[in-house]
Amino acid sequence: MKAIYYGHSSVMLELGDSRVLFDPFITPNPQASGVDIHGLQPDYILLSHAHEDHVADVAAIQKSSQATVMAVVETAMWVSRQDIPESHIIQFNFGGTVQTDFGSVKMVYALHTNGTPDGQYGGVPAGYVLSSGGRKIYFAGDTALTLEMKLLEPMGIDWAFLPIGGHFTMDVTDAITAAKFIGCKKIIGIHYNTFPPIAIDTAAAIQQFADAGLQLHLPGIGEAVAL
Repeated sequence: MKAIYYGHSSVMLELGDSRVLFDPFITPNPQASGVDIHGLQPDYILLSHAHEDHVADVAAIQKSSQATVMAVVETAMWVSRQDIPESHIIQFNFGGTVQTDFGSVKMVYALHTNGTPDGQYGGVPAGYVLSSGGRKIYFAGDTALTLEMKLLEPMGIDWAFLPIGGHFTMDVTDAITAAKFIGCKKIIGIHYNTFPPIAIDTAAAIQQFADAGLQLHLPGIGEAVAL
């Protein structure tokens, strides 16, 4: 079981024989210029919301991989307008759990906004809790700090992907509080250093997490972290 980081909030999870890609924003990101999106070949693509910096490559990657795309209802409706067949789209909503080849995916609350690249309503942003091989993995997506995160603690989260760049999402300080809310010590940072407003001091961020008794992992693009 491992996670591979492709910049911004784009993460691939390898869960047994299944590959799960979150929020593909790769080709417009100069930092990820060395990544061949057609070589990724995920089985599932999970979208936290429909802002351009989270969905830019979803259509191209789906067409080359025939992946199943999963998203909240209104974002899934945008996906269906990208010439992706309905048979490869799963739309669901908060509280819903979908069974998959690797285990299950539960949609959970996120505090953010959502609009599609064509200017339409994208529904409410979401986070996900994946259950696979006895592990629980939380992908927060774009979110502010919210008390609803405390509802995740009883689930026993093993690893969490949390935004840390601030400006549009939680910053480092809020992400530390979020980690404590969910009761998870192993954090992988996302949504930082892509654009000037979300630039951070990575060494200082790792130290802040360590001072709080937490592990912050900031892999390079294309780098894997064993889960």
